[in-house]
Amino acid sequence: MTPMLFWKKAPVRLLRRCSILALIVIFCAAACAPKPVQPPPAPTPVPTPGPAPSPVPPAPVRPPAVPPVETGNALFEKAEDLFIQKWYPNALDLYNEYLSKFPSGPFADKTLKRAADIYMAMGAYEKAAAAYQRLLAEHPQSPLAAAAGLELVFAYYHLGKYREAIDQAAGVKLETLTPAQTVEISRLVGDSYMAIHAPVDAIGFYTMAYHLSGPADQKRLLSLIKTAIEQLDTPGIMNLLGRLGGRLPAGHLMYRLGMNKIAEKNFDAAIAIFSTFIDNYPDHEYRAQAETLLKELVKNYEFNRYAIGCLLPLSGPYKLYGQRALSAIQLAMVQHTRETCNPDLRLIIKDTGSDPDKSVQAVRELAGENVAAIIGPLTIIEPAALEAQDKGIPIITLTQKDYIPDIGDFVFRNFFTPRMQVQALVSFVVQELGLSRFAILYPDEPYGKTFMNLFWDEVIAQNGIVMGVETYRPTQTDFADPIKKLVGRYYEVPVELKEQVELVAEKFIRPAAPESSRRRTPAVEGPPAIVDFDAVFIPDSPKKAGLAIPQLAFYDVNNVYLLGTNLWNSNELIQMAREYVQRAIIPAGFFAEGESEKVRAFVKSFQETFGEAPGFIEAISFDTASILFELTSRKNILSRTALRNALVETKDYPGVTGLTTFESNGDVQKQLNLLGIRGNRFIELKRRRSNPN
Repeated sequence: MTPMLFWKKAPVRLLRRCSILALIVIFCAAACAPKPVQPPPAPTPVPTPGPAPSPVPPAPVRPPAVPPVETGNALFEKAEDLFIQKWYPNALDLYNEYLSKFPSGPFADKTLKRAADIYMAMGAYEKAAAAYQRLLAEHPQSPLAAAAGLELVFAYYHLGKYREAIDQAAGVKLETLTPAQTVEISRLVGDSYMAIHAPVDAIGFYTMAYHLSGPADQKRLLSLIKTAIEQLDTPGIMNLLGRLGGRLPAGHLMYRLGMNKIAEKNFDAAIAIFSTFIDNYPDHEYRAQAETLLKELVKNYEFNRYAIGCLLPLSGPYKLYGQRALSAIQLAMVQHTRETCNPDLRLIIKDTGSDPDKSVQAVRELAGENVAAIIGPLTIIEPAALEAQDKGIPIITLTQKDYIPDIGDFVFRNFFTPRMQVQALVSFVVQELGLSRFAILYPDEPYGKTFMNLFWDEVIAQNGIVMGVETYRPTQTDFADPIKKLVGRYYEVPVELKEQVELVAEKFIRPAAPESSRRRTPAVEGPPAIVDFDAVFIPDSPKKAGLAIPQLAFYDVNNVYLLGTNLWNSNELIQMAREYVQRAIIPAGFFAEGESEKVRAFVKSFQETFGEAPGFIEAISFDTASILFELTSRKNILSRTALRNALVETKDYPGVTGLTTFESNGDVQKQLNLLGIRGNRFIELKRRRSNPN
């Protein structure tokens, strides 16, 4: 009998008994057996035949597993344990899990820092930078923010984001760093600047790191400095030398500058640089190389001390001035040759034609002939001055244009300037005549505006007062309106104020001259002129001044001093204004009728040679050439740099234009002559005390 057949024929009661017994056995077994960790799946119940299915015991049901509650503290501590044990990938997983579950948790800043540091160690710089940036953005007050900002510099550098690294480093506070960190960050910023081809800035940071390092690191940093110096051009080297003040790596820079000058075939400058290098850095590692180079340069290059170049406009619109200057320079050469018996002295003359390109080419040609120095030009100054500076040739320009000496240390100026004129005028009338109140009447154009501003500033500097300033059009010939405005006669005075105006006029109008000497002018109707100034300054041509000055007298501006510029030094002014300009004071760079023996000898010699009297252009050209001829005759002038230094040391050279002194920046200081008018001629005014300017 098969088992199935047995079950079919068995009584229902028996079946029930067997089922109950089976359940008891199962429960007993379950109670005695050990609990499995994972219970087996519930058995599938076997179907029972018959009208009523036999009851099947249900499978045991296990309640769903509830994960233990993981707090943020526990998760962070677990990550920290793994980090300490150097299980960095596992720790990183838990740090990221913490940030995911607790983005604002109390350990979020520490977690971000740890994660970023692990990314840095793994070379995942993009993710590291993102983590550092997030820490700085979300936790700016965290004590870890400073360290994150520092590490972000390194992350940017490794990503090739050099400018971002430089900008990030600029925000790092040095006081928060240790010396070792300062060295490392400075070196890294230097490397970043090198990567973007900015060696000047790189050297600055390498040098900072060098001075904070110990001997072991200094050798490596000095190697970086040398590599950066090799990439510098001459302007970059000059820029750094000016900032270093002789500190390292000034010696390396100077040596490289000398090498650059050799490459540029500027051998004179190279000789001067290597000579200075040897004198200033006797123990430098490059001293032996510098001495060898210097010997070769001196052997192969001869400084032509007796050749002087001249850049003059001998053609074009300014040829008259160029020819007058050349005449004076040639006269100076003849006199110097006669006095020193030096037949080797020669002039190399180049016509600029007032053309900038021709001027530059002329400087190059003069450099090729090894001239000691250059006189000129008179016009179009900057291009020639820049080229001479580049070639290391001293050039003495004949111009009053501003800022020319600032082009470089080989560029000089020997000419009087608007500022010199104004200083001489104001100093004289304030200190010698005791004047303090001034008026200004000027043309509305660049020349007039320049002198107006300079005069006003100088009056204030001398503790004077400018009582009134009026302008007029350059084409104007009737000066009634601006003069009336100066003296309060332009606007109609209300009836109720006329009495007060009369009182003010009585107080401020200077006492009238004696009847016998008073000039007769037509009566002008209207309120009286209020002349509350001691002198009036008119920076204009002699023709315009000759028109304006009589009109001043017409409107009762009498017995005041009339101050002008060097343009007034013209007989045209006397012919036009005559009696009205007897109180004029005029600055002059040269006065041919002066009492100086040197001036008289020059004027006589010039007239005998060229048949006419010299003017200022001739005088200043003569002085400039004489100074250069005298200096180049000195035996210790062995290079152009030595000549340049001798020019800077020139103090109170007694020339026909007065005492000449060159300042350290190449500009000139002169004490200008001051002229007055007596009758129909100019006279030289005497000073009771020396002019401090």
